Amino acid sequence: PAFCRFQREFLLGYLPALAADWLQGPLLFQLLQSRGFLRSQIAALYSCGFASNVAFGLVSSVFVDRLGRKKSCVLSSGLCSMSCLLQLSQDFLALAAGRVLAGLGTSLLFSAFESWYIHEHLERHDFPAEWIPNTFSRVALWNSGLAVAAGLVAELVAEGLALGPVAPFLVAMPFLALSGIFAGKNWDENYGKSRSCSKACGEGLRGLLSDPRALLLGLVQALVESILLIFAFLWTPVLEPHGIPLGIAFSGFTAASAAGSALFRRGVTGRLRLQPV
Repeated sequence: PAFCRFQREFLLGYLPALAADWLQGPLLFQLLQSRGFLRSQIAALYSCGFASNVAFGLVSSVFVDRLGRKKSCVLSSGLCSMSCLLQLSQDFLALAAGRVLAGLGTSLLFSAFESWYIHEHLERHDFPAEWIPNTFSRVALWNSGLAVAAGLVAELVAEGLALGPVAPFLVAMPFLALSGIFAGKNWDENYGKSRSCSKACGEGLRGLLSDPRALLLGLVQALVESILLIFAFLWTPVLEPHGIPLGIAFSGFTAASAAGSALFRRGVTGRLRLQPV
């Protein structure tokens, strides 16, 4: 019962932030296009978000450990909320700043929350480490459902409200506020080891160079992620001229992704016992 209560507290803080993140995906290209920007300018705005995510990702673990993981979770919600507000602007620089803030907030979203949970699970509550996958399998299941629902909600609010493609970003803000307020009020603070950014990056670089398999795995992963990011930029201008509802298409993509994950789990753990390679 104590573990179930702790797990529920984590999910109530984390899942709204994931829902808000998904809501910002389906109509971003359409929103920027409606502002009158060329495709090259939209590509530059997308790149601002990707670049800030990558740059901050190098030091995010050190930053989170020093600031405090709970504070970092609350900061993530704040940064993403500011990014959503900036999407109301027609100014290119304001939108670029919004994409940078979104990149920073997303980097914290996918590092601070899980770090907070693992520390609390093992150090404060002393639950068995074997129970950690149970929580993250629940997160994965809920995340898939939220992704599918986000596309449908984005389409509904964009069509139903007079605000158009900016509407999903405004709908995302209450979810971000809920996540930040819940974490700030109900979670305990914890910290990691204090170390310098240069030392942390140096350790990571030495780890990559000392094991060719780790370097190769990182390269393959980077190429796969690059393909997905290119796809994230191109799917809207490819489908929009055909009159396909973008939110519905987004839900279809995420549903297919969830189905692929389920097939993979069944393949490697079921009777087939397939190897990942």
